[in-house]
Amino acid sequence: MDSATLIDRILRDHGRTYAEEAGIRLRDTPSPLYQLLVLTVLCSVRIRADIATAAARELFSAGFRTPRAMLDASWQQRVDALGRAHYVRYDESTATALGEGAELVLDRYRGDLRLLRERAGGDVEELRGLLREVPRIGPVGADIFCREVQAVWPELRPFFDERSCATAAGLGLPRTPAGLARHVPPRDVAPLAAALVRVSLSKDAERELRRLGESRAA
Repeated sequence: MDSATLIDRILRDHGRTYAEEAGIRLRDTPSPLYQLLVLTVLCSVRIRADIATAAARELFSAGFRTPRAMLDASWQQRVDALGRAHYVRYDESTATALGEGAELVLDRYRGDLRLLRERAGGDVEELRGLLREVPRIGPVGADIFCREVQAVWPELRPFFDERSCATAAGLGLPRTPAGLARHVPPRDVAPLAAALVRVSLSKDAERELRRLGESRAA
């Protein structure tokens, strides 16, 4: 199985972005970009990805899809939404972080993260630095946001974080973002990056793909 075929298999079985799983119809408009930021905050603690995406869906179902709606919600309403998704241990601190983050987005970017994009000026490191100013988002969270938002901010492509590149290398695939991107059209770069992270979180999936990669090399 050559690299292109193996990548097709990875995309087929695991190529769903986390934004898609959270019910975010990602576009370069204020509401879905903010929803991706919320998902990033939720993923920025040691918690299972499926619980984080479920928590995002609960928050959005409760109507907290914009920074104004998030800020206008009470702290207890945010805690309750997180609790319904079993987002435990971090529910209270995350409810606080979401309120503070919504206030920052409103004050600094007038509720529109496209202004954050403009401020970064196409510089990925500058963008990551601005993202880390949002409460709860650290280097890993900044990578999560960039990995997903490259679907609608093409100047970030190809963005594969260290985890996705390490997973690719372990499967015998190219270990650089440029090398991986050569095997897929631009629309599949974000799904491939997410797929490689999903594989890294599943021992069974990684084991099966390693077996296929080894059979290719034999």
